[in-house]
Amino acid sequence: MLYSMYEFNRIAITPWRAAANATRRTLRAPWNPVGETMAGRTIAAAAELFESVTRRYAKPEWMIDSTQINERCVGVSEEVVWSKPWCDLLHFERDHDALLAARGTDTPDPKVLFIAPMSGHYATLLRGTVEAFLPDHEVYITDWADARTVPVIEGRFDLDDFVAYVREMIALLGPDVHVVAVCQPGPPTLGAVSLMAQDNDPARPASMTFMGSPIDTRLSPTVPNKLAEEKPFDWFAGNLIHTVPAPNPGAFRRVYPGFLQLAGFMNMNLDRHVDAHWNFFTHLVEGDGDSAEKHRTFYDEYLAVMDLSEEFYLQTISDVFQEHKLARGEQEHHGRLVDPSKIVDVALLTVEGENDDISGIGQTQAAHTLCSGLEESLRMDWIQPDVGHYGVFNGRRFREHIAPKMKAFMREQGAAALARR
Repeated sequence: MLYSMYEFNRIAITPWRAAANATRRTLRAPWNPVGETMAGRTIAAAAELFESVTRRYAKPEWMIDSTQINERCVGVSEEVVWSKPWCDLLHFERDHDALLAARGTDTPDPKVLFIAPMSGHYATLLRGTVEAFLPDHEVYITDWADARTVPVIEGRFDLDDFVAYVREMIALLGPDVHVVAVCQPGPPTLGAVSLMAQDNDPARPASMTFMGSPIDTRLSPTVPNKLAEEKPFDWFAGNLIHTVPAPNPGAFRRVYPGFLQLAGFMNMNLDRHVDAHWNFFTHLVEGDGDSAEKHRTFYDEYLAVMDLSEEFYLQTISDVFQEHKLARGEQEHHGRLVDPSKIVDVALLTVEGENDDISGIGQTQAAHTLCSGLEESLRMDWIQPDVGHYGVFNGRRFREHIAPKMKAFMREQGAAALARR
């Protein structure tokens, strides 16, 4: 019922959004002298603000068509190299001839597979992460599907399926790939690598990196962690799961709606978001186009959300945040125990942010405790000062401090990985 009411309200407000758009365009038309008055700028700004807060934001585009290598522009194109109903594996393929001209050599770059979060936002949230690695890596990333768009005939998708998908993608790319799990996919990615180690799978990766991941949320619990433990499981199942209404392609599928997740995240820092939108309004009135554009760029990404399947969301709440199964050594995959201690030759890097309010200090480091079979030479841990959760994988400090450490770790361990086996 809630989802249907949300859709009804969105449709009902469409004429008002159209009117706001028409007002904004009319007042900002170069031939309209009223647009240059204080009243005209104020009305146009109010119209744009109304339109922006009532819009359903579409899945963002990657907008990555080139990268700079040795001061040369190298073209980049997106290629789907593996696909299933719930995920596409994207390869950001660099133009071979331009790459050769920029480098003067045909030596292949290390392959890195980014496992993007399936936690409400689209994989494009990692655009800056991808851009940082493109100059010197072959970059692949998971592009998870919005449950609202997956027809019920395609079946269910739970945490076990996530693990299976990750394992298949690693196997596709081969033993020289470096796997990076950003936030939510840390536990299932560690599970996938553990199963590959237990099977002595020759395609197990050269290294694995976990960034701000909830490996063990009992350590330095944050507000979201406490909420997950304070509320009984039945509360999540009874209050946060809703049915996708028609005419969405995933009609009748039971999901955790993205708009509910977004509301929860915004409420954590409501004053900050209110201030940001007020500042956006004043920037528009003052004609500060650069500041207004920065706001649009951030919120076009932040407000674009996706639904999660009921079974995936609830199993994550239960296994990761309430029962801590992986951390306790009780995680199973289709009835088979997952044992990270069997990992002995996949190098491990953990990255945390000093001010992370989503995954507290120690939650990601817990991977080192679980992977007890690894020698010290195959381990590295880094805590980045002065960054929160988002800054772990995006922004200036990521580009200048975290990414270089990750790249150095991958190159060092990649060179030794095949020799170890």
